[in-house]
Amino acid sequence: MDGQSIMSYSTLYTTVLSCRPLLNSHSAMAQQEQDLASVAAAREILKESLDKSWDLDFAIRETGSRLDQSEQRLASLRSAIGHVASKCALYDVRGHVDRALGPAAAVLRIFDVVHELETSLISADPSSDLRSYLVNVQRMEEAVKLLRDSCKLVTLWLEDAVQFLQDKGIEGDLYFLKFKKSLMILQQLQEVEENFGLNGGLLMDAFNQLENEFRRLVTDNSFPPPRPDELEVSPIPPPLSFPDSDIEKMQTIMERLTASNRLDRCLSIYIEVRTSMVTTALQALDLSYLELSLSEFDSVQNLEGCIDQWVKHLQFAVKYLFEMEYRLCHEVFQKAGSDVCMECFAKIVLRSGFQNFIRFANSITRSKKEAIKLLKLLDIFAALDELRLNFNRLFSGKSCFDIQTQTRDLIKGVVDGACELFWELSIQVESQRSYNPPSDGSVPRLVRFVIDYCNILVEDEYKSILLEVLEIHCSWNNLEFEQGLLSGQVQRILEALELNLQTWAKAYEDTNLSHFFRMNNYWYFCKNVEGTKLGDLMGHDWLRAYEDDMEYYAATYVSESWGKLPALISEEDLVLFPGGRAINHNLVQKRIEEFCNAFEDMYKQQSYWVLSDRGLRLRTCQLIMQSVFPSYKSYIQKYMPLIEYEEDTSKYVKYTPAILENMINSLFQPKVGKYGSTKCTHLATKIKNAVTTHLPSTPAAA
Repeated sequence: MDGQSIMSYSTLYTTVLSCRPLLNSHSAMAQQEQDLASVAAAREILKESLDKSWDLDFAIRETGSRLDQSEQRLASLRSAIGHVASKCALYDVRGHVDRALGPAAAVLRIFDVVHELETSLISADPSSDLRSYLVNVQRMEEAVKLLRDSCKLVTLWLEDAVQFLQDKGIEGDLYFLKFKKSLMILQQLQEVEENFGLNGGLLMDAFNQLENEFRRLVTDNSFPPPRPDELEVSPIPPPLSFPDSDIEKMQTIMERLTASNRLDRCLSIYIEVRTSMVTTALQALDLSYLELSLSEFDSVQNLEGCIDQWVKHLQFAVKYLFEMEYRLCHEVFQKAGSDVCMECFAKIVLRSGFQNFIRFANSITRSKKEAIKLLKLLDIFAALDELRLNFNRLFSGKSCFDIQTQTRDLIKGVVDGACELFWELSIQVESQRSYNPPSDGSVPRLVRFVIDYCNILVEDEYKSILLEVLEIHCSWNNLEFEQGLLSGQVQRILEALELNLQTWAKAYEDTNLSHFFRMNNYWYFCKNVEGTKLGDLMGHDWLRAYEDDMEYYAATYVSESWGKLPALISEEDLVLFPGGRAINHNLVQKRIEEFCNAFEDMYKQQSYWVLSDRGLRLRTCQLIMQSVFPSYKSYIQKYMPLIEYEEDTSKYVKYTPAILENMINSLFQPKVGKYGSTKCTHLATKIKNAVTTHLPSTPAAA
């Protein structure tokens, strides 16, 4: 009997015992019968229950035996089913494997091709056979790209298969391990492929080889250009282009590198090499003056030679060097587009030092105001205007925006500065009026400067330039331009100068020196204006008026000074008796002595007066001779023989006629080194020794 049956039986017994108290509460008999009947019934029930319990226990035992047998059979079945499930999972992954097998085999074949190309590229030299090298590089790029794409595709499929096996729970299967190993190998192969494009990789080395060949082609054709003086004498200018064969090679290399997004490397190499060539060419010109600052010079006149060199060097740089670079950039990079050409050209120009030319000219525009600065600004403007078409063609486009801006700013500074100086010239002349005139009656440096300066301004060389500058300035300021602007301003300058002369002439205490000063300056006016563009501008009447004034003051000067000497040796009262021959010897001696003393005083007084012009000097001495010499010579010849036997005449006859003549002809000589020629062909010599270049700061007589 099992435990359950015993438990049922115990329970039933307990129930029976619980009924005893009820039997004691009724009649013994009646209750006894009923109890016996109940016990009998309970007995039957208990017996029946025991029988069922035994039957149930036997059935349970039989069932347990059968369950043990079933459990054993289920374990075998479970093992069989697991094996079948594994086979089914591998069968399911077959599709994933099939998708990866084809590309994987292709990856291996592509890798073999890459290896073959690697061998050929390592042993090849682009300089010996560029075409074959480029073909191999292109094939290598294509093979590497195909290898990259195939590796990515196969990797995705293998990863998918591995994930599928993991999801199916067969990670320890031999197939799974082989998949994992294949995936790892493929990933390593992909890393090798990626290294082809990195520094040190084969493809990168091939690109570097092509870049080196590009550099060699550019360098071999970048020979130093000739100097400007060589261009002037050479009948055949040097070539301005690369050989067609080399240009074709450069373009072929660029096409290959452009396909790999490496065109910027070609541009950098080209700009570096050509910039070095242009810089070397400019340095050979000795452009150290371009580095001068405003504090390093006191006057533009000190930089006059530098400005002339600037004009020459800028023309050489633009017309030859930059013109050549512009042409070469368009020839070499024409297939890359005009924007690339202009970007390359602009960088070469800027890096070679073009801005130094602009900076130097700007420093001139900011220098202090002085007359020669106007002429130098006009020289700078003329140089820029001559190069205007070159600038517009060479430096067009957005790549040259900085060059355009700097050039426009320079031109504005030049135009504004030139016009400001031009309009202030008459004011500057007026500002000199308060200074003292030259003590020697000579032509003031201001007069020399103004006449020569105005002559220069109205000569064809500068007149057209100045008119253009004035017209541009008027248009910028919305002013009406008239052709008479130049002539009107020149007339105002000369009128201011005439007023200065009148003021200075009145400043002399010696009237004779005042007449001498007027004669000297009016002669200078006539001599240096007649037959010039300035004379044509001022007109015949203006010139004739100055000639008349010169003649008047010359005659007045001689008559009021030297012309008074002959009166001292008059023959009046020399004869003692009317009709007789006897003369008053004492009176003759006295008059000769008075004449010689007066002549000596006059000579000493005027011996430091200066007539720089030789023609005027000879003319004036001749006038003095005509006024003095004939009377003195006649007087000496007539009366000296009568008295020289009586006493030593040397006591009172200090000068013989010959000595007198020599003394007169020696008058008015210019002091050595004080004045130079006022008729010169070059600007510098025109004003070098005869002008004050800073009008407001130098006395007129200096």
